[in-house]
Amino acid sequence: MSEEDQPLPISWDALAAELAATREAAEGSEDPAVWDAVAAELAARVAERPPADDAPAPLPVEEAVLPLPGVPEPLPEEEPEPEPEVDLDPAALRGGLEALLFVLDSPVDEETLAASLRCPVSRAREALAELAEDYDRRGAGITLRRVGEGWRLYTRDEHAEVIERYLGHGRGSRLTQAALETLAVIAYRQPVTRARIAGIRGVGVDGVMRTLLTRGLVHEVGSDPDSGGGLYGTTPLFLERLGLASLADLPDLGPLLPETASFLVDHPDAH
Repeated sequence: MSEEDQPLPISWDALAAELAATREAAEGSEDPAVWDAVAAELAARVAERPPADDAPAPLPVEEAVLPLPGVPEPLPEEEPEPEPEVDLDPAALRGGLEALLFVLDSPVDEETLAASLRCPVSRAREALAELAEDYDRRGAGITLRRVGEGWRLYTRDEHAEVIERYLGHGRGSRLTQAALETLAVIAYRQPVTRARIAGIRGVGVDGVMRTLLTRGLVHEVGSDPDSGGGLYGTTPLFLERLGLASLADLPDLGPLLPETASFLVDHPDAH
């Protein structure tokens, strides 16, 4: 296409004047086709012509959106910088862990301990294992155990009688044999209903269940889809009191069960 054949650039002022003249010529006409023809002709001419040099360039979206007067622009959010890790020597690290474990009354995970000491989790984990080994090696009055998802200090089992005498608890705070048997059934058969527990033990369990629920050793974990009765299981406090990391650490029932022959002699109606 030669320069003579190229469409002339659009002059927006001239276009406005032409539109006004066309509108005056079409006034009084009720025929929609007139306006359709005018609109089609203008659209075609605008599409063919490049914008004139005096046409204002469109603003970018960022510049076209003006801030409201009197409203300050929001500042960009700054992410908090993580605290730098501290290179603790082994003695300081172990001392810090002991101090934290001493004031905590529930198991605490390795990540929380490491964050408090500002050290890598791997170093905290190694130091915890070393502390536990040291307590056991020298027969300290306390022991460090991993229970559930965390670590906690406990008094050693060998000194339980001394502590009970000092606290004056004696046997009054201990669970009854019936409560212990019910707790054992729940621990090994969970989730389990009260009816199932009573069927296994052969006696009613409402009283001991109230005791176990009050002590926080068991809790309701759902409902049985068949009977609609509540299903019960042990709590994290149960693991903590027994010093277990998970239910997988419960002892195997096999060695604790009576021989099949002797059981059938004592219970001839058993199937």
